[in-house]
This record gives sequence, structure tokens and C-alpha cells, in this order.
Amino acid sequence: MTAIDVPAAAPLPVLTPDTLVPAEQPTIYFLGVSTGSSSIQRVFPSWAAELGLGDAVLRGIDLPVGAPADHTRRIVEFLRDDALGVGMQITSHKIGVGTAARDLFTHLRPLATLMGEVSCVTKDEDGGLTGFAKDPVAGALALDAIVPTGHWSTGAGAVVLGAGGAGTALTWCLVRRELGEDRPGTLVVTDRSAERLEHLAAIAREVGPDVPLELVQVASADETDAVLAAQPAGSLVVNATGLGKDLPGSPIGEDALLPQDAIAWDLNYRGDLRFLETAIRQEGSRGVRAEDGWTYFVHGWLQAVKEVFRIDVPTSGPDFDRLSDLARAAR
Repeated sequence: MTAIDVPAAAPLPVLTPDTLVPAEQPTIYFLGVSTGSSSIQRVFPSWAAELGLGDAVLRGIDLPVGAPADHTRRIVEFLRDDALGVGMQITSHKIGVGTAARDLFTHLRPLATLMGEVSCVTKDEDGGLTGFAKDPVAGALALDAIVPTGHWSTGAGAVVLGAGGAGTALTWCLVRRELGEDRPGTLVVTDRSAERLEHLAAIAREVGPDVPLELVQVASADETDAVLAAQPAGSLVVNATGLGKDLPGSPIGEDALLPQDAIAWDLNYRGDLRFLETAIRQEGSRGVRAEDGWTYFVHGWLQAVKEVFRIDVPTSGPDFDRLSDLARAAR
């Protein structure tokens, strides 16, 4: 295997709403909960070199889960007014930005309007902001890599644990009409919030009303475990809750039984990853295939780089593999 050179670059100090300072060189900001721990801090310099992004850098901004709306607005206003801030990628606060800061955007792309969230922000030539929802795009690309062609013809269903931004995006990926027969036989979505479930259901009814949808409001891991026990063999089970990364824990119990031959996909790739560990323990006994969130991470960030820097990025083939290999080496 050919060695991959990864540029050595110390990540810039992480910012907070109270420590925002203007950039000194072209900067893509990263809004999340614990951005200093993300692999993108080490991956971005190698991608910047490979993609010819010059002296552009990445800088994290940390905002706790459930932070006040005015903190979210302050961060978006900071990007708008920062002359060298070229854009922003948002992970854990997509819905917050899409609601609390909606009026700060000059343009919202159709998927951002449909989803009610913003995961990527670009700067227009006149300084205005454009908001994108890139999770549906990244999710569709990752699903293509994880779920084998023809898998749904077996009668397998899908279970999405979590009706937040990531869960809603994956619902769009799974049920949209243009996929024809290449969709799950049923889709079950769980969440603690009835409001989030209804928001997700409204989108599912618009883009794929012919896929049977079951919404289950759960208050505990035991209730989620009971949902899993009722699913057919081969079902896709996705942890889209954020538990295991943004917050510790898992949406299912340690002894929860996943469906026989399930594909268990944890959207996280770092953190305590307890959902993933539960899936891995059942690989031999129940034929479960465990997948982490690395492919989703790579596609999500490359989509942000594409929009912010206005360049083409590969989504498959040798050029994509090269960028993925660079990311793994930096990770």
C-alpha cells in the first residue's frame, strides 16, 4: 500500500459564543458540541492540500445541546460579518440554526426548507448567507454504500431511532418516490418527542406516502427494545439519536436483541458507541452486520467542502477512495 502523507497541523483553539474572534485567513467554521474531538480537525488539512484549497483552515465552535437560541443567532451573525469566514458546517445544531436564525439567511435551498434545518452555510458574493440541508445527500450516498442492491426485496424493514435532523434526513433517503421498489417494506421511527415525530411524518407523507410509516413515542430503552423485537429479519436499524457521541449512552439496552441478520448502523464514529458495541456482540449469534458512521462522516464533510469552496468533489471511485484514505490516515 502506498504511504499517505498527512500534513502536520495543530488544530486552532475551539471557539464558543463568548470567544468569537474574526478569522485571519480563509476559514470554514464547524459548529458542534465537542468539535475539538472530531476527526475533521486532523482530516481537513490533508483534504485542503489534496483539493487545492490554499491556506484555508477549519475552526470549531462549541455549543452545548439545548443552548439558548440567542447563542445560535450570535454564531450565525458572526459568520455573516466575518470577512474571511467562508462558510460553516453544522452537526448537532442543524434544527436550531434552521429555526432560531432562519431570518438571517438570504437564501434557503429547497431541502433546507423542507427539512426545517440548516447543516451547511455558504457566503454569497454580496455577503449574504445561503443555507443547505446536506444530510439527505450524505445519507443517501452512505446508504448506497451500506445497504446492498436488492436488499429491500427480501421484505426487510427499516427502523430509525431518533426523529431529529439526522433521523428526518434518513427518512427522506429511505422513502422518496423516485426509488420505486428499492425501499423498505415498512419504516418505524422512534423518539421521545411527539413534536419531532410529527415533523418527520409530515416530510415522509410528502415525499413517500406509500411506504407504511409507524411512529412510536418512547420514554425508555426498554420501550425501544420492544420495538426492535417486532421487526422482520434483515431490517436496517439506525441510531440517529446522537446518544453515544453528543451525549453518552444508547437508545437501546445492552441486552437488546436486534432483528436476525439486521444491518445495525450507528451514525456515530466516535464517543462511547454503546449502540455499536451491542450490535457487534450479536454479529456471530444473530448474523448482525454492524456499521459505524465513518462513511456518513466523510460524505457529509465532502458535501460541505463542495458547497463552501464551490468545487467538485467525488462521491465514488478512485478519487473518493483517495480522500477517504487520507481521512483514515489522519484519523
